[in-house]
Amino acid sequence: MDAVKVGLLGLGTVGGGTVTVLRRNAEEITRRAGRGISITHAAARDLSKPRNCDTTGIELTTDAEEVVSNPETEIVVELIGGDTLASEMVMKAIDNGKHVVTANKALIAKHGNEIFAAAQKKGVMVAFEAAVAGGIPIIKAIREGLAGNQIQWLAGIINGTGNFILTEMRDKGRDFDEVLKEAQQLGYAEADPTFDVEGIDAAHKLTILASIAFGIPLQFDAVFTEGISKITREDVAYAEELGYRIKHLGLTRRSNGGVELRVHPTLIPERRLLANVDGVMNAVLVMGDAVGPTMYYGAGAGAEPTASAVVADLVDVVRVLTSDPENRVPHLAFQANRLSDMPILDMTQVQTAYYLRMQAEDKPGVLAEVTRILGDSGISIEAIIQKEPLPGSDKANIIMLTHRVEERSMNEAIAAIESLPVIHGEVTRIRMETLNAD
Repeated sequence: MDAVKVGLLGLGTVGGGTVTVLRRNAEEITRRAGRGISITHAAARDLSKPRNCDTTGIELTTDAEEVVSNPETEIVVELIGGDTLASEMVMKAIDNGKHVVTANKALIAKHGNEIFAAAQKKGVMVAFEAAVAGGIPIIKAIREGLAGNQIQWLAGIINGTGNFILTEMRDKGRDFDEVLKEAQQLGYAEADPTFDVEGIDAAHKLTILASIAFGIPLQFDAVFTEGISKITREDVAYAEELGYRIKHLGLTRRSNGGVELRVHPTLIPERRLLANVDGVMNAVLVMGDAVGPTMYYGAGAGAEPTASAVVADLVDVVRVLTSDPENRVPHLAFQANRLSDMPILDMTQVQTAYYLRMQAEDKPGVLAEVTRILGDSGISIEAIIQKEPLPGSDKANIIMLTHRVEERSMNEAIAAIESLPVIHGEVTRIRMETLNAD
């Protein structure tokens, strides 16, 4: 049987890695897929640019549409990124009756509902394992391996750049700005790091995970997103002192009122496996009602780890090229006509515990006034640390851990605390999750 012909859009880091993995492991991949897989055409913006792969035998072009429209191409692999040209090319590929594999989380998070509807109508597959957590097969795990479970919640470290920064801040007592510059020098962060450090990249990925976990439409605009740029090394140290570590988590949970969908810095007990995922590594912890907690750990980015997921998707598509479209694994895990209309909770409705840090004048009665405000808002305190003022200063740091409370109550309490004349500056608030298995 002839090899399946693939058209590749994008010959950057992941595109080159995909070419390399397909060629190096060709025999093994053919054994798994039942047919060979061959990249015959590829599009790149600059054909003179040095490549991290051997493009011998691949017809190269600068015109992506030429690849998408080629009648010989059965599968289009989209690795150009962004959600403008990529969206246009993916929709054209589907319209031309071609299957699609993509590593583009922004594309799926923002346009996935439209893309999957078009694919369903045309009877083609859109595979996107590489869009979340690089080489970790988290989408297949939730969509297929955990199909017998009701997913209760999942929490993930799904951006390696942010995790590297927080790890360095904790291990070496460094400031955020200093570590960010190093991350940029090492190639972990872009020149404009906003997508990584402000949580947008993680929000794209969480949108996809929540949709697959709970069978809801993709709703990127509903994700509450908060970055790590305001985290100080003092916060990291105080968290350690209290037995916690700060991680930039994407978290989604099914509750009676709807679905929580949020990305923010989070204190996690230091004994949890997720709290010990360091550097640029990714991990996702999933709680199923039957299986309990399962964790998936690995490289969340890089040429070959991400290519591993791209090639796995290619193998899946090739395996089902001749199967009945009605019996394929649904794009979002649940049958398209059975997606749920469960609402996404507004962040003010979410219940969580909190770490609070504030600068207060070092005088009697201040702590009592703060605790009174918290008590009036129905917020109980788990732990308090008061740090002595530094030499020459009359201001002390007060650090508190609270029990779980609705965010709206905490918002009101923080506003009241910040209005006190003895409190200086803003109250630092970091949410806390125990991630218990019960």
